[in-house]
Amino acid sequence: MISTTYSLHHIHHDTSFGFDADDYSRFKFGDGAVSKNFGTALADGFINEYLSDNPITKQIVVISSPYSFIPTATFAMKDWFVYRLNHWLAEQGLPVVQETKVHRTITYKEDYGELNAEQRMSLIGNDQFHIDKDFLTDKTLLFLDDIRITGSHERMIMKMVNAYGLSNDIHMLYFAELINKDIHPNVENYLNYHHVKSIFDLDGIIKSGNFCINTRIVKYILNYSFDGFCVFIENQPTAFVALLYNMALGNGYHTIEAYEQNLNFIKKLLFLDNYKLIQYGN
Repeated sequence: MISTTYSLHHIHHDTSFGFDADDYSRFKFGDGAVSKNFGTALADGFINEYLSDNPITKQIVVISSPYSFIPTATFAMKDWFVYRLNHWLAEQGLPVVQETKVHRTITYKEDYGELNAEQRMSLIGNDQFHIDKDFLTDKTLLFLDDIRITGSHERMIMKMVNAYGLSNDIHMLYFAELINKDIHPNVENYLNYHHVKSIFDLDGIIKSGNFCINTRIVKYILNYSFDGFCVFIENQPTAFVALLYNMALGNGYHTIEAYEQNLNFIKKLLFLDNYKLIQYGN
């Protein structure tokens, strides 16, 4: 078993990252065009800086960051990473990528990006990660995530690896990694919200034609102040509002008290829209 870490960008300064902070913020809130750029760039970097000299001949399995029902932002990036990697693998006559999922059991409303290392580990330490061990036999695993700040999620992945007794070769891949430990971990929130300052900054992302829903945008909308939330939701397409509601239920967010008022508003709005469709026959 070998275990390596690869990061495309190394963060040494708290205001200079090697990538556009606005792009990263839009990516975290579902901008599929940025996801494409990030995933393709990560694949190119991994190919040029690692695989070209260390080709993996075993079957590769790519695994996005753990989620329950709603995928994370990394999931959209993962798709384009896989597309680009498959091009290279096919050219080398190697097996193209397989995929699987790490299931997680706990959902929470706290904003992970603003926490320090100890708080992060405390928050996710009781979570349970699950994977199909038999499917992974004799395969090389690539675990993808968007950013490595304190390594808490990586430790949870390795805890799962040890619990399942996995002996696979493992590569942890990140779009970016915080190298300078003098920088507070909440630099992640600086990046997350660099473009999205209010709920109304989501409008262009959602209506861009490249939108990919994820846990961050769902939690952000459901946790927003009720008055602003109502104005925003009433100006969104019914298809998006329905998607938001369905995703929220799938992740069990209807059981979180902080989201109750906003979710109830969505439920009533959807019922009213359905009533109008029936009444007018549209």
